[in-house]
Amino acid sequence: MARFNRILLKLSGESLMGQQGYGIDPERLSQYAQQIKDIHEMGVQIGIVIGGGNIFRGLSGSQKGFDRVKGDQMGMMATVINSLALSSALDAVGVSNKVLTAIRMEPVGEFYTKWRAIEAMQAGKVCIFSAGTGSPYFTTDTGSSLRGIEIEADVMLKGTRVDGVYTADPEKDPTAAKFDEISYKEVLARGLKVMDLTAICMCQDNNLPIYVFNMDVPGNLRRVMEGEPIGTLVSNK
Repeated sequence: MARFNRILLKLSGESLMGQQGYGIDPERLSQYAQQIKDIHEMGVQIGIVIGGGNIFRGLSGSQKGFDRVKGDQMGMMATVINSLALSSALDAVGVSNKVLTAIRMEPVGEFYTKWRAIEAMQAGKVCIFSAGTGSPYFTTDTGSSLRGIEIEADVMLKGTRVDGVYTADPEKDPTAAKFDEISYKEVLARGLKVMDLTAICMCQDNNLPIYVFNMDVPGNLRRVMEGEPIGTLVSNK
């Protein structure tokens, strides 16, 4: 029995690089597809948002002279590329899926609506939500929160390269301590970088819990769905 019935899985674009310095690592992509297949076979309804930082990040582009709006639009296109790659990897392992875009670009993907997404998930398709919110100045973290709330997900699973939320960045501070559970209020009070401020506030206001875990360890997604305490739960506890 899966711990959650419907999830929004947020994946990092940077993680798709694997051991490369840029782009998409086919091995990492294949690992992700297999993990998603494992929980899909448990009957879980799955929506996915994937970032585009392995290709282009709008905010960093604007700091190098790009117009912010155009830079963010380029970042949205990067998420579409990653979404199509993940869709292809899911096809390869026999998982039916649908790419929905926040900007009209048929036939690359179908234009997103809440009802189209829910209907597809109820029919057993994995839905991949691309192009962020469709508007500049919003990150894919915020896009994940928005989609998770819209599709009435039980939880947002934030797959990262770190196994939870810590008092400080564990990659920089060896004394950082991990939380098993933490409230949104404490995340905000401590200034912890779980997700950006807009995304955190949206989840807090709409009572959407976030579970942070290390997606880069094969099998971890299934472990989360089976209830193993391998990450950190952020909620309005």
